[in-house]
Amino acid sequence: MEETILGWWFCDESRKLKYGDNRVATVGETHVADGEPELCKNGLHASVNALDACGYGRGATAFRVELKGNIKAGADKVVAKSRTYLAVIDAEPILRAFSRRVALDVIHLWDAPQVVREYLETGDESKKAAARDAAWDAAWDAARAAAWDAARAAARDAARAAARAAARDAAWDAAWDAAWDAASAAAWDAAWDAARDKYGVWLNEILLKSIEKEQS
Repeated sequence: MEETILGWWFCDESRKLKYGDNRVATVGETHVADGEPELCKNGLHASVNALDACGYGRGATAFRVELKGNIKAGADKVVAKSRTYLAVIDAEPILRAFSRRVALDVIHLWDAPQVVREYLETGDESKKAAARDAAWDAAWDAARAAAWDAARAAARDAARAAARAAARDAAWDAAWDAAWDAASAAAWDAAWDAARDKYGVWLNEILLKSIEKEQS
């Protein structure tokens, strides 16, 4: 039996493939690539970890996909001969909520202003501007303190993560940056692998539950 892998593929609202392909992704359809699949060069790509898929996507439209045929796996993505589109969801509100959750996961690492905590906990857009300003002020204060005390680097990075999550307009960028900075705040490179897995599991679960809810 031919190997198959389930993954995620993100795109913009046009749902068109990149690099001049211009085919449109549609649920139930299968796209097939010419030639031998090769990571980053040829074939149909996806990521098993939804957080990795965010890093390669250019929008907040999330497809659940199945890859099949001459599969080749890299560290954070997979390429194959064909990609079948199983389900799709507008992930923008999901990614915004996810980015806030990630920022809250590291909020204990810095002295977060109350308005920042309130925005991250509630997603209340009326608090967004105030949270952004307060978070950036705190980030700069922490950065200056870190120049004298290297141990405060974690607070600086956590502040930046919260600020970006609060202020970023592109939802998938917010999710990616918040998770990346949360990992850096935790323990730089060694912690990134663990944080990537942890936050990737969170995002996978949220997206799958949302798809199941829409399909029920």
